[in-house]
Amino acid sequence: MDNALDAWFVREILVHEPALAQFLRRHWPHSDELHDLRQEVYVRIYEAAAKALPQQPKSFLFTTARHLMTDRLRRGRVVSIEPAGDFESLNVLVDEVSPEHRFGARQILKRLADALDRLPGRCREIVWLRRVEELPQKEVAARLGISEKAVEKQIARGMRLLAEHYYGSPATSADSSGNAARDAARRDRETR
Repeated sequence: MDNALDAWFVREILVHEPALAQFLRRHWPHSDELHDLRQEVYVRIYEAAAKALPQQPKSFLFTTARHLMTDRLRRGRVVSIEPAGDFESLNVLVDEVSPEHRFGARQILKRLADALDRLPGRCREIVWLRRVEELPQKEVAARLGISEKAVEKQIARGMRLLAEHYYGSPATSADSSGNAARDAARRDRETR
C-alpha cells in the first residue's frame, strides 16, 4: 500500500465520515446495509484515488456515495427470469385447455379461414402478406408491383369483407341492395 495515498485518504476522506454516515442514513432506506454501503464508498474512492487524486475530495466522496446508491437501487429493480423452483411442489394449479375451449378455438379459426378464402384473390394475397406474414406495407407493394396506396386500400377492403363474413353482413336497405349486387359482381371480376 502507498503510504502517501493512505495519508491522503485519512486527511481528505475519513475526516468526513460523520457527515457521510448522516448522509447515508438520510438517503438510504435499508439501515442494515449502511455499514456495507459506507465501506463500498471508501473502496471506490480509494481505488479511484490510486489512479488520480480528485481535485475536490469532499464533493467526490458524496458524489460517489450518490452514484453507489443509484447503482444499488437500479440493481434491486432487476427482476430475475430464472425459475423460482419446482411449481409442482407448490401445488399450483395449471390452467389446462379444456376440450370445449380447444373446440371453440378451432371453430373460430375455421370461420376465419373460410372468410379469408372468400376474399378476392389479390385482396386475399395482400391481407395474407400484411396481416399473417406481417410484412411492411412498402415491401408488400414492392413484391406485388403496386403502389402503397393500393395496398392500403386492399387491406381496408379485406378487413371490411372479413368482418362482414365473420360477424355477418351488415343490414342492407332497398337502396343498397343494388350496390351490394354491383360490389359482388365487381369482386367476382377481380378474382378472374
